[in-house]
Amino acid sequence: MLQKIVAVIVTLLVVFVVLVAVQPAEFRIARSTTIAAPPAVVFAQVNDLHAFQEWSPYAKKDPTMTQSFEGPSAGPGAMYRWSGNAEIGAGSMTITETRPNELVRLELAFLKPFRATNVVDFTFEPKGNETAVTWSMVGTNNLTGKAIHLFMDMDAMVGGDFEKGLADLKVLAERRAAR
Repeated sequence: MLQKIVAVIVTLLVVFVVLVAVQPAEFRIARSTTIAAPPAVVFAQVNDLHAFQEWSPYAKKDPTMTQSFEGPSAGPGAMYRWSGNAEIGAGSMTITETRPNELVRLELAFLKPFRATNVVDFTFEPKGNETAVTWSMVGTNNLTGKAIHLFMDMDAMVGGDFEKGLADLKVLAERRAAR
């Protein structure tokens, strides 16, 4: 009887490991919105990591988190570090590339609750008197990440944060454009 129980447990573990192993190695999460402001106004809110904190959904999740800035406040080399509660963890983001009014690319490095490095892009496309903004994140899943994705819909979780952030960015940029 004990051998049958062990055989069932081993079989279930093997099936689980195989199921995890065949999950996609890469992921991409993206959300978009249209903002009634010129690209230069929207770009400025993303390219300056100090301004980023005004509309970032993550800044609101832990108002007591520790934050620091390094390098220039805007553009390539600008870096923001944070350490907060269990919901936002700890890590850094560094602007690695900008194309004025077109792109801000960041390296997003998580230290807690798990280690991961992802690429985040903000793209800006003029649409008449408005700007189409897309916030995306691309990364690679290791075996642990693949297992987590089996039980958690990361696109819905992170995508929801992106939607909140873009909504706040929209309000902020439209207010600044109206001045």
